[in-house]
Amino acid sequence: MATRSYTKYAYLPHFQDLSPLFDDADHIDIKTVESTHDLRTFVTRLLSYQPGWVTALYGVRWAFVRMLGMSQQGVPKPPQVQPEDLPMSSDESAEWLIFKVTKAKEEAYWFASAAESHLSATLGVIAEPINNGYRYHVVTLVHYRSWAGPVYFNTIRPFHHLVVGSMMKHASKPA
Repeated sequence: MATRSYTKYAYLPHFQDLSPLFDDADHIDIKTVESTHDLRTFVTRLLSYQPGWVTALYGVRWAFVRMLGMSQQGVPKPPQVQPEDLPMSSDESAEWLIFKVTKAKEEAYWFASAAESHLSATLGVIAEPINNGYRYHVVTLVHYRSWAGPVYFNTIRPFHHLVVGSMMKHASKPA
């Protein structure tokens, strides 16, 4: 695996315990946004964002994964949750959350993963304190598990950027 440089994200090396999550990732995406929300509120708002067009994309995904010989358990409903509902312990999940917490530390970071037959994906949020709140680094890590992984992910990648960017915009808005 090639060495990656994250000089643009100078704050990330402050968390050496997160580096194993990045090891051997086939895709790493880091987007940044500023917000006054605390970490739990930001992550909860991020994960709760599901307007109609995102629900429609889940419907398209359902058809696409069937063509690749995979399955999807229906179209998820947008969760209605509060920040205190966010699991913060390793291996903890919630019935509204498709991810299982990998690593979390209050007001520092939150990482959770989900695995399917074709790939495993990790979503993470790192909180960097700044004068008027936080700079949030939203991280997507993808590890391919079969030939279908890169086929699937490279097909959805443009939508991934659109969806994650919209989720971040929603999460960072004042309540």
